[in-house]
Amino acid sequence: MSSETAEERATASRVTIAQVADRAGVSPTTVSHVLSGKRVVGAATRGIVMDAIRELGYRPNAVARHLRTRQSHMIAVMVPDITNPFYAVLTRGLADAVDAAGYGTYVCNTDGVHEREAKFFQDVMDRGVDGIVFASGETASRVTFGPADHQTPIVCIGEHLDHPLCDAVIPDDGAGARAVGEFLTARGYSRIAMVQGPLRYGGNRTTGFRAALQAAGQKVPAERLVRGDWTRRSGYDAMVTLMSRRHRPDAVFCANDLMAIGALDHAHELGLDVPGDVAIVGFDDVDAATIVTPQLTTVHNPSYEAGSSAGDLLMSRMAGRYRGNGRTVTLPCPLVPRGSA
Repeated sequence: MSSETAEERATASRVTIAQVADRAGVSPTTVSHVLSGKRVVGAATRGIVMDAIRELGYRPNAVARHLRTRQSHMIAVMVPDITNPFYAVLTRGLADAVDAAGYGTYVCNTDGVHEREAKFFQDVMDRGVDGIVFASGETASRVTFGPADHQTPIVCIGEHLDHPLCDAVIPDDGAGARAVGEFLTARGYSRIAMVQGPLRYGGNRTTGFRAALQAAGQKVPAERLVRGDWTRRSGYDAMVTLMSRRHRPDAVFCANDLMAIGALDHAHELGLDVPGDVAIVGFDDVDAATIVTPQLTTVHNPSYEAGSSAGDLLMSRMAGRYRGNGRTVTLPCPLVPRGSA
């Protein structure tokens, strides 16, 4: 019985540049020029080579290319929860921005745990990725970068990092949360509660929201501040807690849409009119915000644009078009009034 491994069999059966050249009747160098696009090859010759590539089913050896060019043509993106629609759309924006240049993406789900993010970071650095996007800034800020890590471009979404090649994409969620506070107080709501994200997360949203209420002469007492974990279930549980208080809130701002939809679930269970009995406002403007009844008043957090901007920043560094200090792209987060408030 042969001891040949599957990897060895795959390598042995892989079509080579030399075979493509033989089929096309050209030199291997000409085939390489066609594949790389770095040298001009006549249209007729290029067509013959491409026909040979298709006939033989030639695929470039990514490992060999990485060893030769020191480029993997892969980008890692680290997100706290890939099941959250916000991060799924963000990842799509990143992939669309880098796909045209032939880059793929690794998606690393960290669950918002610093240790997992640090492990993923080391893993993808060992794999030789060409760039990294941190989409969970609160944990990314605790990652320690060694001297060897300073050559890989990084984009952090939501926060700046202490790294010489780090750019940042900052959604202005503090301003978006202030807009929520101004919106609710202007409509006469006076017992306003907030469902916050986990500790260390979403601090700008809490700060902006409370600043708006303070400017209107209101405050949020501790009993009307409840924490969730960004999930629909935690929003439901937080609403159960808030609506069991002796003085029920007349408006609830949830730090993301999934928690707001969970809060809406419990309001419906209680038979409450939304927004007549209690207003509910979310943050992110995921697609589900327009599917629930009533449609959710929320803040548009530009997830696709954040991912796309991160991809553009990475590409400009990896292509050598930009070599300077860290840049910041700030994205507005406007309020989107709908039926729930």
